[in-house]
Formats: sequence, C-alpha cells, structure tokens
Amino acid sequence: MRIAERMRDVVGEAAFAVLARANELERQGRSIVHLEIGEPDFDTPEPIVEAAVRELRGGATHYSPSAGIPELRTAIAAELGRTFGADVHPDRVVVAPGAKLLLFSSILALVDPGDEVLIPDPAFPAYEAAIRIAGGTPVPVPLAESNEFRLNVADLEARITPKTRLAIINSPENPTGGVLTLGDLQAVADLAVENDFYVLSDEIYSEIYYDERPASMLQIPEIQDRLILVHGFSKTYAMTGWRLGFAVLPGQLVDAVVLMINTSVSCTSTFTQKAATAAFSAETRSAVERMVSEFRRRRDTIVDGLNSIPGVRCLRPKGAFYVFPNVQELGATSEEIAVGLLEEAGVSALPGTAFGKNGAGYLRFSFANSLSNIEEAVERIRNHVAALPVGKPGL
Repeated sequence: MRIAERMRDVVGEAAFAVLARANELERQGRSIVHLEIGEPDFDTPEPIVEAAVRELRGGATHYSPSAGIPELRTAIAAELGRTFGADVHPDRVVVAPGAKLLLFSSILALVDPGDEVLIPDPAFPAYEAAIRIAGGTPVPVPLAESNEFRLNVADLEARITPKTRLAIINSPENPTGGVLTLGDLQAVADLAVENDFYVLSDEIYSEIYYDERPASMLQIPEIQDRLILVHGFSKTYAMTGWRLGFAVLPGQLVDAVVLMINTSVSCTSTFTQKAATAAFSAETRSAVERMVSEFRRRRDTIVDGLNSIPGVRCLRPKGAFYVFPNVQELGATSEEIAVGLLEEAGVSALPGTAFGKNGAGYLRFSFANSLSNIEEAVERIRNHVAALPVGKPGL
C-alpha cells in the first residue's frame, strides 16, 4: 500500500508508545511507576460527574451544533472574561472533542504548503505533526534551561521570514513547566502585528500554576484579531477521557474551524458539554484548588529528590505537572537513560528528544501520580544511577 507523502515525516506522541511498553512489563509481573503520561490521577470533580449523569438520563444524547452548544460557549466566554478581564464574545468560542482537534483544525485552516510555523523546541509533538500534515514547515525556536525554559523573543524574531504564517506558544509549557511573562507575550504580539502572522497560544495548563497566575494572550487587546487561543477541560478538571476542548478564534477563522469539525467529527457530545458548565461552579473551583495544592507537594518532592541524585539537576517548574531534569552528566543519551530506567528500574519516563531535538540531554517526568509513587520513583532512579557502570550509564 502506498501511504500519502504528507504522512512520511509525521511522528506520534512517544508517551503512548512508552505507556504501552510499561503496561506490557506490568503484565509480565514487573512493578512500574508511571511518570510518562500527562494525565491527572484525580477523579473528575463530582459536580461535573453528577451533571453528566443527569444529562444522560435527561436525553442529552443527540447531535449538537458543530461549534458547540450556546450555553457552554457563553459560560466559557464569561469565565475567561472573569479570569483575565478580557472581552470574549461567545461567537468567537468554538468547542470540540479535545483541544488537539482544535490545534489541527486551526493549523489546517491557516497553513498552506510552503508556509512556515514557528514552534518552541522542546514542545508538545502534536504541533509539528499538524504542521507537517498541512504541508507547512515547522521552524524550531530553542528553549534554554538557562532562561527557565522561557521563550527568548530574540530567538523567535531571528527566525521570522516572509513565509512565516503562524507562531505557536505554550505557557505553562509541556514538557518543561516553563511560564511566559506578560512582557514575553506582549513582545510576541508586537512581532506578529509587525510581521503579519498569527499566534496560536496553547493555554491548556493555565490553571495549574504554583506562583503568580500565568499571563494570557487574552490580556493583549491588539493581538485579538490574529489570536488562536486553545484550551480545554482535560488537565484542569481531570477530564482527559471526556475529550472536551475549546478555542477562542478570530472572527474570520471561526467558520473555517467549525467547517473542519463539521466535516470530520460532526460535533461534540451533548451531555459532555452540558456537564462541563458545572466546571465553573464554586464547588468545582475548590476541587481544582485542592488538586493544584497536591501537585505543588508532588512537584517539590520530585524536584528535591532529583536534585539530590549526583549527575542530575532539575529546575522547579512554575506550572503544569512536569519536570524536565538535565541528565547530561550521566554520559548517555536521553533515549538510553529512559530505556534503562524503564527496563531495569521500573520507572517509566520520556526522553527529552520526544519533544524536539533541543530536548537532548533531558528527561520528562510527569508528577501526576501519588506522592508515595513519586518517592518510590526517586529512590529507584537514585539506585539505578548509582549502579550504572562507569562510562556506560543508562545502558
């Protein structure tokens, strides 16, 4: 069979491949600590679950509008306005079965073959996949540990060409936990206006932060007519399996993205959308605050633990639920170390190169696991590193 050329350089998410191998080892009787997958281990808050059951029993099981039900679009616009002081009209809000579909739909609606798209490196791999499927050219912009994995706007500016159609930013960031400042966002917005390109701001982790609330592109009025803000319910509300995302789009892009949804998946499930309106209740917000408080404890435990292991150093992330430790002093590749940890120590992690070439020398651990499992993982990592043969670590 001849596979379409557009799929040749598309790479899937390594997390699912590593998870499959970890599950296989578990079936063989091995003990595995799962730190590979980016999924909260908490249950969806009860008000949302109760609303879903109620809506199912009430018959909310039929097609919905491709753009999303009006009450959820209105509730999302109101919540974003309350949070960021932004004037978001519900007509600019589009709901889909997962934020990833909105990433793909927006990129397919904007990017033609030959167009260039600026992306952070390391970054969520779906960005590059969508760009390549659209026929565009991803242009990596390196994120440096020395800059707390914040985007250096000068590096972004240096890569702008007449072919630049779009820049993608992510804050808080997967895989590093880096957070951009309002000044960073303003600088990106200024470049977009000056050079006539769009900005896709992935803010899926915006409610999972440990210091000040992360800034949002919604706070910059002059970028709104060229801003694609992608968000969703998966991370904040522990709803990964519900598949529910949303985007705030420029008016001229709404119809194109809705058309993509209409012709691909038709719509988002009705009962899921109706249940999601309960996400903005006071009771649900309290549940999210408790979850983030626990994530903070886990973050501090894994960062302190990793930093106590010779040859490993780890920044304390300001958002999301990932750490991105530097393991270059161990003397092996990220891939070798990740394989060694899984196969020999029973700790499932991802090599930094799963997120781009600039991830070489790093690993990504998700701390969306119990505190006891994280403590166990740190000890397994410590023992594994201590037992590595000199000159052949990770093998």
